[in-house]
Amino acid sequence: MFVVVAANTPGDGVAPLLPDMSIGRLKQGSSIVGSARFGDPLGGEHVATSWRVLITDYAWEDLDIERAVLEESGAELAVAAGSDPDTLAELVSEVDAIMTCWAGIPRHVVEAATRCRVVSRMGIGLDNIDVTSCSERGIPVTNVPDYCAAEVAEHALALLFALARNVGWFHQQTKAGIYQLSTAPTMRTIEGQTLGIIGLGSSGCRLASKAAALGLRVLGVRRSEAALPGVCLTDVETLLSESDFVSLHVPLLDATRHMIGESQLERMKSTAFLINTSRGGLVDHGALAKALETRGIAGAALDVQDPEPPDLSQPPFNHPHVIVTPHAAFASSRSVAELRRRATEHVVQCLQGQLPAHVVNREALGGSALKRLP
Repeated sequence: MFVVVAANTPGDGVAPLLPDMSIGRLKQGSSIVGSARFGDPLGGEHVATSWRVLITDYAWEDLDIERAVLEESGAELAVAAGSDPDTLAELVSEVDAIMTCWAGIPRHVVEAATRCRVVSRMGIGLDNIDVTSCSERGIPVTNVPDYCAAEVAEHALALLFALARNVGWFHQQTKAGIYQLSTAPTMRTIEGQTLGIIGLGSSGCRLASKAAALGLRVLGVRRSEAALPGVCLTDVETLLSESDFVSLHVPLLDATRHMIGESQLERMKSTAFLINTSRGGLVDHGALAKALETRGIAGAALDVQDPEPPDLSQPPFNHPHVIVTPHAAFASSRSVAELRRRATEHVVQCLQGQLPAHVVNREALGGSALKRLP
C-alpha cells in the first residue's frame, strides 16, 4: 500500500520543522495526503506519470517542495505506508527511485528494488543505506553533503557555550525553584580555552573559524595534512589530552563506530566536555555514562544518539551535566528547504539520464542502472 501525494495537495511552501522524527509516518493520516494504490482514483483528477518515486519517511510538515520538483518532470511522489524494511521491500519493486531520510534501506530492500534507478538520501550520513548492495546492482546513491554546515557549526558552538557557562544546569535548577549560584559547577572563561575538532569537513571547518574568532585555541584532526588557517593539526591522542572541549564531525563508518570509548574518555581532562553533533554511534554511551559518573570528564552535549530516540531516563542522557537535543543541529528553515530541493533534484537528474553532483558510489555509474537511464 502506498500513500500517493495528490496533485492538488494543499500546502504553504516550507513549514517549520516538527520535533518528532517520525512525522512522515504520522502525517500519512493528515489532510496533505490521500491514500490509494497506484492507478486508483484519489477523488480528483489523477494524471498518469512516467516515473514513480517512493519517499520512505520525512521530518517536515508537508511534501510541497518535493512534489513541485517531481511534477515538473512528470514524476509521481508516493509515501510509504510504513518505513520498516519489510514493508519497504514489498513496495520498492513498483518504483523508479527511492528517497529516504532516516528509514533503513538494507540489502533485501535494495534487492527487491528491481526498477530503482537511484537512492537519494535526504541528508548527509549514509549509515542507513546499504551502499555496497546498491553498487552491486548499479544503483547510484546520492546525498547532500554540504547543505547544513553552518547550522551544525552554530549548534556545536551553542552547546559549547551552554556547557562552559552552565546554561543547562541553571535552567534545570531554576525550573525546580532553585535560584542559587553557589550550587553550580565551576565556570570558566571560554576565551583562551582549547577546542579539539575531530573531522575538518564542511561543518568542522566552519566551527574552527568561528571558535578561533572567539579566542579559542583550536586543535584539529583530519585525513588530509593540508594546513587550515587558525587550526593546529595533531593526532587524536594529543587532541583528547589537551582539549577543554572535544567536538565530533566525522561520518559513522565501521572504522569510526565507538571511536570515543573508555580509553579515549580516559585521555580527556577531568574538566573537559564532549560535544557530538554528527552520529550517535561515534560514542560508546555506556563508557560515557561511566566517565560522567566517576567524574572522568565534566559533561557532554549530545545532539545525536544511538538509537534515536533514546531512553532519556537512562544514563548518560539523564545525567545533570549532559545536554541533549533531538537531532536538531542540521535544522533551519533555510537548510531544510535546500536539502529537500536538492535531494529531489538528484532523483530527477538520474531519471533523466543526467549526472547528479553528489554520487557517493561512482562505481555504480558503469553498471546496469546507468544503462537503464533514458
